[in-house]
Amino acid sequence: MTIHELVVAVRNGDADGVRRLLDDDVDADMLDPDAGVPLLCVAVAAYDEDVVDALIDAGADSLAVLPDGSTPVRRAVDGGSIEMVSALTRDPVRFPEGVRHELLELARRWAGAGVAAELRRRSGDRGPVARVVVGDRDGDEVYEQFSVGGLTARDGHDGILTALEASFGVRAPFEEVLTRALVRRNRDHAVWFQAAHTLSRRLDEETWAAAVALGRSEDRLRRLFAAELLLFLGLGSCISSYAPFEERGTEVLLPWAREERDPEVLRAVLNALTENWSPEIEELGRSYLTHPDAGVRCMLPHTLELGESRLVVRPESLKTVFALARDPEPRVRSAACTWLAEYPGHDPGIADALARLVHEEDQVTRIYAVFGLAHQDDPRCVDAERHIGPVDPETWSDTWMLCAVDRYRQRVAKQAAGSG
Repeated sequence: MTIHELVVAVRNGDADGVRRLLDDDVDADMLDPDAGVPLLCVAVAAYDEDVVDALIDAGADSLAVLPDGSTPVRRAVDGGSIEMVSALTRDPVRFPEGVRHELLELARRWAGAGVAAELRRRSGDRGPVARVVVGDRDGDEVYEQFSVGGLTARDGHDGILTALEASFGVRAPFEEVLTRALVRRNRDHAVWFQAAHTLSRRLDEETWAAAVALGRSEDRLRRLFAAELLLFLGLGSCISSYAPFEERGTEVLLPWAREERDPEVLRAVLNALTENWSPEIEELGRSYLTHPDAGVRCMLPHTLELGESRLVVRPESLKTVFALARDPEPRVRSAACTWLAEYPGHDPGIADALARLVHEEDQVTRIYAVFGLAHQDDPRCVDAERHIGPVDPETWSDTWMLCAVDRYRQRVAKQAAGSG
């Protein structure tokens, strides 16, 4: 292993290569020979969370002081990515009180000034600011990324402040965390998710009461945030399985869903509601069969999720899904197809509904339709398989579903051999 190989791997974003090379006891704090900074700073500047994780796992020091007085973690805060900062502060015990205060103030300063203004101040460039929307590593949340005067930063500083407070044991007021989330007015923004995630980890009556009260707000964005927060609170801790509000969501969400008129908020309420099951939830779901918003209709099958106490839904609910499978909106048909393909029963009509969906334009829908036919032991799955077309393994890696027809053939052959 050469130092050059590790530098190249970091620059190329080859996290597996970085881990493999670092297994040779190489110093994870080595400098990039061209940039003159630790490789950790190079990965931070590239917003490469996988490489950052690899370097941190190998012992890279996020608090190493550089000649300019900065540290990798300070640079991460400047960069505005919540994920970057979280990766570099995963062990908060290592951070002295003074460093904690410094990082909190740095995040607060960026959040207060605004990304474009702070970049202009630092670069001295008064020219136009380039702006682009970018996704996080998993593509679940987005940021707006700003560039000017050779400097780049993302607009996640409100979320960084929220994450650092939680990590360092600072309990910010509910309303303050909420205000940070609502600045971008975008539920897909990383700051929004961080606020909801942080508040949901509190799992106390004060936070539950605040979320319930927020659901009665006249402001649709505040209601939207409340619905998502109630979902997270109901799920409880992913670490300890402690879920004190697991059984209390329905009493709040069911009447709310009946009254909510905003489609986006209603979708969020239904999403939270469907973590539970009851006849009332199923009845409510069926009432949305003709709802004008396709997104709400897509949520309908989830209200019919099978409870542990019974294996199949009521016949009238199954008929509702059949109707969704004929919906004029493709994404609604896709939602119905997914549900029917995974349905455990073999009720009449399921195979016919799936067979009508093997010609859908959306390939994922076709994959589910063929999988469902094979699961139903319907011989039409053999001919339907050719309608799937070539599958890109980069976008669809579930080989189990793609081999469903092969398993069907094996079952048929085994039965034929047994009967012979």
